Amino acid sequence: MAANALDRQLTELEACRYRFGRHEAPRVVKLLNRLAAVRVPDPSSLIRFHEPLLFLRAFPQGPAVVRLTERILNGFRKKVEALRQAGADMDYFEPIEVSGIAGTQMEDTLSFDVASWLVKRMPGQVEIAWENYEPGRELGNTGPRFIPLLEDDAYVEADTPWRRWLEAAARKKSAPAWLIECFGRLPLPAQQKAELYESLRVPLRWNLKNSAITRTRNWKPARNIFYHNEPLISRSQVSLADELERRPPQLTKLSRKQGEQIIDMIREVMLVRYRELYGTTLADPGSVVRADLGTHEASRGVTIYLWNLPPDRRLPLRAYVAGLTLKNGVPINYIEAIALCEWMEVGFNTFYTFRGGEAGWIYAQVLRCLCHRMGTTCVSVYPYQLGHENEEAIESGAFWFYRKLGFRPGRADLQRLAEREEQKIAADTKLGKTKYRTPARTLKRLAAGHVFYELPASEVGAWDRFSTRNIGLRVNRRMARDFGGDAGLTREQSRHALERVLGVSTFSWTSLEKAAFENFALVLAQVPGLHAWTQEEKKALLRIIRAKAKPDEMLYLRLTQRHRRLRRALLSLGS
Repeated sequence: MAANALDRQLTELEACRYRFGRHEAPRVVKLLNRLAAVRVPDPSSLIRFHEPLLFLRAFPQGPAVVRLTERILNGFRKKVEALRQAGADMDYFEPIEVSGIAGTQMEDTLSFDVASWLVKRMPGQVEIAWENYEPGRELGNTGPRFIPLLEDDAYVEADTPWRRWLEAAARKKSAPAWLIECFGRLPLPAQQKAELYESLRVPLRWNLKNSAITRTRNWKPARNIFYHNEPLISRSQVSLADELERRPPQLTKLSRKQGEQIIDMIREVMLVRYRELYGTTLADPGSVVRADLGTHEASRGVTIYLWNLPPDRRLPLRAYVAGLTLKNGVPINYIEAIALCEWMEVGFNTFYTFRGGEAGWIYAQVLRCLCHRMGTTCVSVYPYQLGHENEEAIESGAFWFYRKLGFRPGRADLQRLAEREEQKIAADTKLGKTKYRTPARTLKRLAAGHVFYELPASEVGAWDRFSTRNIGLRVNRRMARDFGGDAGLTREQSRHALERVLGVSTFSWTSLEKAAFENFALVLAQVPGLHAWTQEEKKALLRIIRAKAKPDEMLYLRLTQRHRRLRRALLSLGS
């Protein structure tokens, strides 16, 4: 096919993503069949073909579109291989926006937990990218733990052949698999093993082949697909207030085995997009719930999964929920929510391919699920999501996505700036023009602070100036001032003081409960008048602390929402 003809057909396919009606499905099928038969001559064109295929699989006009997109995607690797054999530049497949296509290769420096998962998930297919790795003192210091006599070379020689040492020790196993096994056997807590491994900064490389891990094929079969025969819901059609007033979604607890399948899926989804999130890397498969949004028509093919962290990897103060959204079985975004009392910060990232697909409506459903699951009434979006040090968010105008849903800046100067921009937009609209766009420099200013959305039951403005970082910095200033910068002594003295105030001994508590108690002791040491709290308030505080170590962290979060005096103290310390 001539280049111009291919370009026209790809342009038409890209437009088909947003065309719906009774006759659209046959038109899409005809176009897909024509393109499937073409030998695509260059990586850019093949990527242009790939992305609408995924979008149409998630937002199909009819059953034939689903069947055909699945067939083409399952065989997509052959098209990539044909390009490789023809000598095409495969670097086109590496950018984060398009990474993870079947038949391509990936390289990344992974955390210990994800690297461990990957070598088990793809046995024998993961290697160290030696041409991009030149270890030095870090491997010389760590390696002798499991490579005998390495010191005699690494400590005194300038040309230690690291690869030869590792491959000699690994023998028949791949070097990454053997290395990770060695770290796994170290008699250390899981967190310290991870710290040691990650200090080596080992770049790993793996071939995706036609694996289900690829972005091309990591969708799940869906029993009841929602077909689109009307235009997609635009952001302007979404009322966040109305959606949050709807009946809460039903949350179904999954079995551990089912939860493990969902956690495997989110790791696959994140891996091929060069992303790691604390709550996807360290998810607790025993905590996964599925949110059912209602009838087939009401849910529009959307299913949301949420989960927590295991007790030994939780944050000191805030409760953490992560999640994944599937649209007709296709992963389209990931979710992060971190909460304390009735306030939560939410991160919501729709993958590049699906950003034209009902993002406003789906975000509203995510908030419905999170507010119901967590009991929160104040929603905050942190500056990075809006564009602070995030060019991708600036380019997409992320601030206006949230602003048009009803969010307000927490800073008065940014609220005034937003209102001035809205006046410019309104004036432009009155003149019949639609050309005005907020300049990037203004979007960066608007992204300098959090934005907030309060539900009717929330105290407006209470959390505008709050940050757990402020609490942490206070604790560290006290450590430097009163304990000479000694963290161990600070913890010990704070724990003893809180035990006296609460009239309790933590000697027989579990290690996780003791850790939670110490963390709270560091904070509460700075609360004036703590000894004057009522006995009931002190008992409730103890229940909160011990709940931090229980299997369901949502119990801890709900208890913080009921302790008004603790809430006031935390707000005062963190604002």
